[in-house]
Amino acid sequence: MTARSGTRAVTELTPGCPARGSTAGAAFHRASFLELAPLPGAVPCARLHTVHVLHEWGLRAMAEDAALIVSELITNAVDASIVLPHRPPIALRLLASEKSLVIEAWDRSPLDVEPREATPDAECGRGLTVVAALSDRWDSKRTGPRRKVVWAELALCARPLG
Repeated sequence: MTARSGTRAVTELTPGCPARGSTAGAAFHRASFLELAPLPGAVPCARLHTVHVLHEWGLRAMAEDAALIVSELITNAVDASIVLPHRPPIALRLLASEKSLVIEAWDRSPLDVEPREATPDAECGRGLTVVAALSDRWDSKRTGPRRKVVWAELALCARPLG
């Protein structure tokens, strides 16, 4: 079996559609899904996708913080997945409601997220600290033995959608 590569993106309006996963019960009005191979090039692709989608949704002011959060979450998903057999794809999902933007990074690693405190001279280990600083809340959830989502939520502060 060969490793999957490439991307697949879907962006759609979802009027009043209840979301599944990390934010069950919220009414989301916009959704975007991007599937990527777990390669280093996935990070800039996901970041660029996020910026373009948020511009289309009228959330331009959030694009910079969202892009940084996406970079950190997708980097973690790539790192968790690149070592797995057959390199299963990772995914980015963006969900926007009247009140919030939710950024989700999905992977198929059996390992849970382990936040850690980086030493001052460490080259990595600060990603989730950055996510926590830029988002209103974040968490991870295992949705199966080999499937997890790490998500971050940013409040829209009464900004109208699109």
